[in-house]
Amino acid sequence: MSNDAIVLLKEDHKAVRKLFRQFHAQGSDKGAVVSRILEELTVHTYIENEVMYPRVRELVPDLEQDILESFEEHHVADLLCAELAGMDPGDERFTAKATVLIENVDHHIDEEEGEWFPKVREALGRKELQEIGEQLLEAKQKAPRELSQPGALRKAADAVLS
Repeated sequence: MSNDAIVLLKEDHKAVRKLFRQFHAQGSDKGAVVSRILEELTVHTYIENEVMYPRVRELVPDLEQDILESFEEHHVADLLCAELAGMDPGDERFTAKATVLIENVDHHIDEEEGEWFPKVREALGRKELQEIGEQLLEAKQKAPRELSQPGALRKAADAVLS
């Protein structure tokens, strides 16, 4: 497996989108699938906020606005995840809220993979992407697996931005 940062993040995206398809499948246990989505997104958002975004911001200043937008998209996902974590799958708004989360994350992934990642790959060399990838793997080991405190990921992002 490659330790290239972009390859690693795309693998995460693929895993999350597989869960999205499971959520939409007939007869799926939506509560169990959403729990897995929340865990995957919590870990993924953490490693991007803690490693990828700060490193790219430092190394590719032209992507500043892209990074700021990505932090905000993560903030929206963080809020939706926190709300979903506190909901019962039988709640009448559960499926609607999960669908909105999925739509937002799909949009975010499309932007990263279609616009952001190609610019990062062009600006950074293979060695830098491998180094960032190693940092992503290390961060993944200590990443939270659940949103224990709403806004925790936002506080991490704000710390990076200040």
